[in-house]
Amino acid sequence: MWSDVVCPWCYIGKRRLEKALESFPHAAEVEVVWHSYQLDPGAPTEGAERSSDMLARKYGGGPDAIRQMQDRVEAAAAEEGLLYRLGETLHVNTLDAHRLLHLALEVGGSELQGALKEALLAAYFLEARNVADHAVLTDIATASGLPADRVTAVLTGTEHVDDVHADIAQAQAFGSTGVPFFVIDEKYGVSGAQPAELFGQALAKAWDEKHPTIQVLGSDDADACGPDGCAI
Repeated sequence: MWSDVVCPWCYIGKRRLEKALESFPHAAEVEVVWHSYQLDPGAPTEGAERSSDMLARKYGGGPDAIRQMQDRVEAAAAEEGLLYRLGETLHVNTLDAHRLLHLALEVGGSELQGALKEALLAAYFLEARNVADHAVLTDIATASGLPADRVTAVLTGTEHVDDVHADIAQAQAFGSTGVPFFVIDEKYGVSGAQPAELFGQALAKAWDEKHPTIQVLGSDDADACGPDGCAI
């Protein structure tokens, strides 16, 4: 799944995918790996501008129009059990957050990466925390289970920068123009926070193609030997 830490529809899409997996009979065989995407690579690493102010400046229409847009997204999030605080979120850069997600995958695999992803999304959308601030990132990452020394090393260096850029390039190569963007078995792409039912259909289709059943021809009453022996 390609997503950004500050993408509201990505968190909603995550919940809908999780809902689909709850009813998918082969969910234990599914591994979810998070890939980086930056909606605004030029966003500031410091500062305290509200996201709503940035959106008003970018799209126009004034604060009332932006609030209406945020209300719509918050309503969709609430349907998935997420209580967004979009009016309080900050316009910040997510490169360092993505680098830590790559660290989590390296250190603890997809399970640890998934825990950190959930914690980062919750911190930004539910708690309105600054996910560009290194102190905040360190707190979130270590609480999720990452070793403090490795977190510090990443945040004070340039480790995994190339991995973030490679993820973004791969999304573009797949034809993605935004996030969330899901790729199943490098064969099926799902764009946007689709309903859980559609994710379920995509998972089932991918599973069936990877585990094909054999079509049996002929009648059931043909002569054959079975577990109880042969009728001779």
